[in-house]
Amino acid sequence: MSYKTIRQIQADLKTGAQSCESLVATCLQRIEANKHLNAFLEVFTEDALARARQLDKKAQNGEATGKLFGAVIAIKDNICYKGHKVSAGSKILEGFTSLYSSTVVERLLAEDAIIIGRTNCDEFAMGSSNENSAYGNVLNAADNSRVPGGSSGGSAVAVQAGLCQASLGSDTGGSIRQPAAFCGVLGLKPTYGRVSRYGLIAYASSFDQIGPFTHSVEDAALVMEVISGKDGYDSTSSSQKVDSYSSHLAFDKKAKIAIFPTTLSGAGLHKEVKDAVEGLIEDLKSEGHTVGEIDFAWLDHLIATYYVLSTAEASSNLARFDGVHYGYRSKQASEMETVYKKSRTEGFGKEVKNRIMLGTFVLSSGYYDAYYSRAQKVRRILTEKIRGIFKEYDFIIMPTSPTVAFKFGEKTDNPVEMYLADIYTVLANLTGIPAISLPLAEDANGLPIGVQVLADNFQEAQLLAFSEKLMQLEHAK
Repeated sequence: MSYKTIRQIQADLKTGAQSCESLVATCLQRIEANKHLNAFLEVFTEDALARARQLDKKAQNGEATGKLFGAVIAIKDNICYKGHKVSAGSKILEGFTSLYSSTVVERLLAEDAIIIGRTNCDEFAMGSSNENSAYGNVLNAADNSRVPGGSSGGSAVAVQAGLCQASLGSDTGGSIRQPAAFCGVLGLKPTYGRVSRYGLIAYASSFDQIGPFTHSVEDAALVMEVISGKDGYDSTSSSQKVDSYSSHLAFDKKAKIAIFPTTLSGAGLHKEVKDAVEGLIEDLKSEGHTVGEIDFAWLDHLIATYYVLSTAEASSNLARFDGVHYGYRSKQASEMETVYKKSRTEGFGKEVKNRIMLGTFVLSSGYYDAYYSRAQKVRRILTEKIRGIFKEYDFIIMPTSPTVAFKFGEKTDNPVEMYLADIYTVLANLTGIPAISLPLAEDANGLPIGVQVLADNFQEAQLLAFSEKLMQLEHAK
């Protein structure tokens, strides 16, 4: 969109230079003009226009308006919205209509946001490229031959291509930050428990978090202060106080920043990504910030630990999709056993079936202690190590992804290489800390490069303020 921030939209709405209805109409035109990107699975055209008219009338009557008044927002297709379809990008939920709204949707609507549609994603949020959706690939708007990243690729592209002002995705192992990096937008994974998961179709319950995609830190801060906070429907949500993130974006101290040299020396790390991170580090040093190197010997264990634990949880969570209660049921099913077998075989895609089988295996008798139990021990050690680092440092900086957006089909025949695309993002999910990907560089071909900043638990206010500082540094060049 032509507006850089929601605040600018609201300024024009206040003067009458713009209306909510015209904002929605513009977004609808752009969505139609960019249908080839396949970012949206469904556009809520009539709902969005009706809501826009309602909000315009509210403003005309002099009623108080919410923090997100006039903001056009898209939601990932695993976030429930009452009376609207939700499929998690899977055939097994094709045609299913949600009976209730997620807490994040309720909170967006309560602050006068306009929800314009549901965005395409890897099936059940399982993927790093958005090639696993039952409804086709999402195309990267920067280069249509390249992936947008996954699993929240549709949400990232919707913001990248100006189809909405902001969007929500979910991040289980990097599914907000990696597509944000590939699409040149900002993507934030909050602290685990900061945002309610009620109404989010679960992949791995101890990892999943909902977060925003935006063009600006200011917008990310605004969306975060609306969707964050304790929720009685989610026992894992935190009662920690929610700061007014958007009001505290000034970072006026010298930060202590940790880097892990191993994150900048891997064989799969592209030189231009490495140069972007090292260039940022030098800029920060010249600004007077302290940068310390830490020997983090656990990098090689992150992917294995993450995939053992997340697939185990997926195996349990996806057992409910059985062809009996709701969703897809095979026409070939003739009795109870074939209802389960054929419905799940036909309804789930290849990657989801692979992860369910892997998760079932690591939880099985004889292998539970060898894999699952050991991975939980590694997770505890990682959490303790990170806590120790944040006693001395304010932030950790590393690449978001080892590469820029790769081409469709480039990694599909090598699942290990695909999983390694998550090597820098899974740490935040394993330890529960907040992390953000910032669009701070481009490669020689103009493809976006994301730089990742991690902070201690519930330090979103500090993380966002420092991110604003980094964006200002980049714009000043």
